Amino acid sequence: MSFEEYIVQDGKKMRLGYTTGTCAVATTLAACQALEEGQEIFRVALSTPAGIDLDLEVFQVARTQEEATYGIYKDGGDDPDVTHGAKITSRVRRRGDGKIVLDGGRGVGRFTQKALFGQPGQAAINPVPRQLLMEVLEDYDQGGLDCLIEVEGGEDLAKRTFNPYLGIEGGVSILGTKGIVYPMSQAAYVKTFSLEMDLLRDQGQEDLLLVFGNYGGDLAPSYGLNLRPIKVSNYLGEALRYGEAIGFKRIHVIGHIGKLAKTSIGIFNTHSAVSDTRMEAFVYYLYHLEAPRDLIQKVEAALTAQEALKLCREAGYGHISQAMEAGCQKRISQYIRNDKVDIQVHIYTMD
Repeated sequence: MSFEEYIVQDGKKMRLGYTTGTCAVATTLAACQALEEGQEIFRVALSTPAGIDLDLEVFQVARTQEEATYGIYKDGGDDPDVTHGAKITSRVRRRGDGKIVLDGGRGVGRFTQKALFGQPGQAAINPVPRQLLMEVLEDYDQGGLDCLIEVEGGEDLAKRTFNPYLGIEGGVSILGTKGIVYPMSQAAYVKTFSLEMDLLRDQGQEDLLLVFGNYGGDLAPSYGLNLRPIKVSNYLGEALRYGEAIGFKRIHVIGHIGKLAKTSIGIFNTHSAVSDTRMEAFVYYLYHLEAPRDLIQKVEAALTAQEALKLCREAGYGHISQAMEAGCQKRISQYIRNDKVDIQVHIYTMD
C-alpha cells in the first residue's frame, strides 16, 4: 500500500514519498524489534522530522537469535527520484562488547574525500538519518549492536545521481533532513539543475549538455558527446539562460522532436499545459520549405509530432527535422542574447 499524503505544487496534486533515511530507520527499527521480541515484524510506526507519522510495511530477510535483517521498498511518491522502488535493508547483530557500530554496506556510497557531511572512508549516511539511526540502536542496545545499511543495486543507481561529482563512490547516499520526499516545484527543480551546472563550471568545464530526460542522456555518446547530461524537464529556458550567465562556451541540447519542435518556434517552457505548439511548428517550417498545401493540412491534423514527421518523410520532406534544429539554434541564441555561445541542437525520434 502506497503512502497517501499529498501536496499541491504548481496547481497539481502530488503524492509525497519517504526518503532513503526514513527507509533505513524503519528497517533498523524492525530488525531491533524482531531481535528483542523474538518474532517476525510486519509493520513499524515512526515519526519523521517533518512531523509526519508513518506506519510502514517491512519484510523479514533473515533472522536468528543474534541477528536480524529487514527490508523495505523505497517510495519516492510523485518525485522523479532514482531510488524510487529500491530495496533498502538493515542488518542488526548483537555484539556483546557494549559498542554500537553503524555502517553502510553494499550499494551505499563512501566518501573519498573530506566533505560537508562525512570524512574519507565513511559511509554516505547524512547527519539527520545517522542521528535517528543511532537513537534507535541506543534504545534497543543491550550490550552492543552492529548495524549495516545496504541498498540493492545502489552501485548502478548512483551513476544516475550527483554522487560521483561529490566524491562519493560505490553507491547512493542515505539522505533526508525531513524524512519525507516532497515532489519538486518548478523553482526547486531549477535550483537543483542550477547547482549541478555550478559544480561543472567549478570543475572548469566549458561544454554544457542539456536533455529533457534520461533518453537524451543515453543518446549523447552517439552524437560524440561524452558529457554529464543535465536533465531540465520542461524548463529549458531557465537552464539555457543560467548556463550562459555562468560562462559555458558551448551548449548542446538533445531532445525528442515533440519537445524541440516547440523550441524551434521560440517556446522555452515545453510543458504541454503551458504550450502545445507542435503542429504549428510543423506548419511554419513546411511553409518555409514550400511544401504543398495538402501536406500542410494533413500534418496540421496529426495528433503527435512523431505522426507529423512520418507524414513529412513520406512526402519527401523528412529534412524538416534539420530545419527545426537550425531553427532551435537560432532561437536559443536570440533567447540568451549572446551569439558568442556555440549552440548545437540534436533532435531524435523514437523510431
